[in-house]
Formats: sequence, C-alpha cells, structure tokens
Amino acid sequence: MSDTSKLTQLIVEFYEKLSSWEHCVVRDKGLTLPQVHALEILGTHKALRMKELAARMGVTTGTLTVLADRLEKAGMIRRKPHEADRRSILVELTAQGHTIFQEHDELHNQLTQDITANLTDKERLNLATILEKMNCEF
Repeated sequence: MSDTSKLTQLIVEFYEKLSSWEHCVVRDKGLTLPQVHALEILGTHKALRMKELAARMGVTTGTLTVLADRLEKAGMIRRKPHEADRRSILVELTAQGHTIFQEHDELHNQLTQDITANLTDKERLNLATILEKMNCEF
C-alpha cells in the first residue's frame, strides 16, 4: 500500500468515526447536523448575515432559510434587520441557542482531550499546524 493510500485510508476512517460521534451527539439533542452546525457557526462568529451564514455552511440561502425557520421556531435563533444594510437580515443565537452551542462546544473539547490524551504537547502542536494547513485547502 502506498503512503498516499494509507493516508487516505486513515483520513477516511477518522472522518467516519468523527461523523458517527457527531450524529450520535446531535441525535440526543433532537436536532439535525446542519442545525447544530448553524448554531456552532453563530456561536463562534456571533451575528451573521444570512448570506454569510449560508456561505460558511456551504448551502444555498434557500436551504438556509428553511433551516433558519425551524431554528427560529424552536427558539434557538432570531433574525433581525441589519442596521447598516436594510436589505440584509442578521441571524444570531438566542439564550437557548447559546446554551446548546456551549454544551456542544464542550463535548467537542472533551472529545479533543480524549482522542489526543496519548499525544505529547509537541505532537498536539504539530497536529494543530497540520490541520490548519489542511483546512486551508478547502
């Protein structure tokens, strides 16, 4: 097996395990994965224009509108007019949405601690550097 094939296999295996973990965690909250991703992005970046949120999620504004309708109905986000651009709508977390974001973020932090527990500080730093480089390729 070539080095590239081995690396591909490891990346796919990690992705599948992470996805499985994420789906289990999200299912317990009664939310869909895209809904939680929207909450994560808003929790990290605060209020965003609908167009900006759609771009960060990699979905169309039409898809985001349906998702945002459901999150707003569930009391997790609110939409408000943009102060400087009357054509834009800002989306932000409500207190309930922020609570879900914090809980999910803590689960991510715990997972990171668990799966890197056997790494040295230097290995963690190297992993972070490599992941940053890989993320820039998307």
